[in-house]
Amino acid sequence: MAITEQALEKLANGFSIARMTEHDLLEVVEIEEESGLSRWGWAAYYAELQGSNRDLMLVMRTPESKAPRVSHTLAAYIVARVGADELHINNVAVRNRYRRQGIGLTLLGRILEEGKRRGVAAAFLELRAGNTAALSLYEKCGFRLTARRKNYYSEPTEDALVMTIQLGRNA
Repeated sequence: MAITEQALEKLANGFSIARMTEHDLLEVVEIEEESGLSRWGWAAYYAELQGSNRDLMLVMRTPESKAPRVSHTLAAYIVARVGADELHINNVAVRNRYRRQGIGLTLLGRILEEGKRRGVAAAFLELRAGNTAALSLYEKCGFRLTARRKNYYSEPTEDALVMTIQLGRNA
């Protein structure tokens, strides 16, 4: 199923995946801050939503999202873009209370499937060298470590690990 549809899929556990909209951005930034990702902020996500890769910006909605007085409706999000025959995964974040439930794995799998559907050769991402949970997730998806970028991140300064997975032609 292509991810150009607004409501993608209701998952068995009551969560659902949908395209990110500007109405989601306050919660996206909240999850970003809670997760300790390098700060993009509202304006960067909004700008990305205006571009040609907006179909590669997904959110995972909670089962409670339709209930009255729920403080949040998003469990996680992923942002990626296609360029130069590659899928670049920019951000993946899961709200603390929903971690270790397969949500990140599900979103990552969905984006990789879309990359394959679009015929890209490979996907890549960067992560903080000390983020062992993310490293484990990406290895589980088939990503392999291909490079290290010294002092790539700031606040705090940390190296980035570059990971790649082959999706197309030479996979």
